[in-house]
Amino acid sequence: MSVLILILALGLLMTVAYRGYSVVVGAPVCALLAVFLALGPKAVLPVFAGLFMTKMVNFIALYLPVFLLGALFGKMMELTGAAASISGRIVSALGEKHSMGAVVLACAILTYGGVSLFVVAFAVYPFAKALFRRSSLPERLIPGTIALGSFTFTMDALPGTPQIQNVIPTTFFGTDLYAAPILGICGALFVLTCGMMFLTRRKLQLGPEDYSHKPVDPDEAMEDESELPSAFLSFLPLLTVAMVNFFVSKALRNYPQRDIALSEFGLESDVVVHLDKMGGIFSIEVALVCGITLSVILGLSKLKDKVQQGMNKAVAGAMLAALNTGSEYGFGAVIAALPGFLLVKEKLVGAFSNPLLNEAVSVNLLAGITGSASGGMSIALAAMAENFKQAASAADIPFEVLHRVASMASGGMDTLPHNGAVITLLMITGMSHRQSYGDIFAITCIKTMAVFFIIGIYTFTGLV
Repeated sequence: MSVLILILALGLLMTVAYRGYSVVVGAPVCALLAVFLALGPKAVLPVFAGLFMTKMVNFIALYLPVFLLGALFGKMMELTGAAASISGRIVSALGEKHSMGAVVLACAILTYGGVSLFVVAFAVYPFAKALFRRSSLPERLIPGTIALGSFTFTMDALPGTPQIQNVIPTTFFGTDLYAAPILGICGALFVLTCGMMFLTRRKLQLGPEDYSHKPVDPDEAMEDESELPSAFLSFLPLLTVAMVNFFVSKALRNYPQRDIALSEFGLESDVVVHLDKMGGIFSIEVALVCGITLSVILGLSKLKDKVQQGMNKAVAGAMLAALNTGSEYGFGAVIAALPGFLLVKEKLVGAFSNPLLNEAVSVNLLAGITGSASGGMSIALAAMAENFKQAASAADIPFEVLHRVASMASGGMDTLPHNGAVITLLMITGMSHRQSYGDIFAITCIKTMAVFFIIGIYTFTGLV
């Protein structure tokens, strides 16, 4: 019965999200319903105040700066025309014969450079629409193409990616964003190769699309290249984020003092900051600040009348994303404390003799249930990270491998129909789940297989 209560709560949350209702409200309602059914009415308010809200606030306190800085950086890249310039240069270099590859590459560069996934979809869609029209490619393939470039290998596989899915494991395993680089690159190549093969096959299956009866929307046309900044200047903020992130993360890893007490600075506080937990977050925060600063300096002439409105939109978007994920994290914390989840946890932890398989299945499952890579991974690692670390130590598996497996597993089944990024992407492109979700789901299956692919590589070769 206790497990059925969990399934009911999770199914209800999926339904709420799928129908477009806010999970900021839906998550606590579903969590407290589970508490009511499992523990009785007296437990509802104490659990809400003492567990749900505490865990939600802790998550937001830890990761809000990353959400906020990522959104601001993406917005500056968009408003200055840098994102459009990069996309346009890639399109020009590859040509219309490789339209899908051009869109994937544009999304990948922007995502790996630190631009928020949501901003990437907005920035690239006009180019994708124009390219697909010129090449007579089916419009319904645009969401799957953008998803491959934005939601997969540059989100969680490539070492050094500044996306939140690669930041969260650093706080549990004491690693940095470049953990297990060989495995990450192998996983990225697997996803990119299989994804492009699938999209190419789908293009041949669907055949060319006739756009003659569809009017051209001015908002979907490519911007005049003469009005955009040069590609070289547009790439500089992205390169800055990557380089600063790399050097700061390495410097913090080698910093001799691992625990820094605030009292050392003359403050009356007993707070101690642990670099093993916060180093990865600090490095990407510094890198994004540098990227934002440089993008503003380079695009100052274009930002004069747009900064206030753009900044407000970016902050609002970041707050909503952080609240959504934090609410899902609070939901997961409540679920993880209920008797039914303890039974599930015992089954998951002991399901496989290989701790990497246990971690991959657990993170993948929870990311799919919550419809959030970051939320699902946070829930899984908060509940089971110590078990994973103990098992990995016994098997002589480096924590860097745990980091990469957790990150890639979180980006596996997270993009189910109720995922917020999927719903947003379909909204941007004007497609319905019925028209385009099948392609996104195929990409989801490919990136789910990728995590087991890298586990196999590590098992047989020992490469990290």
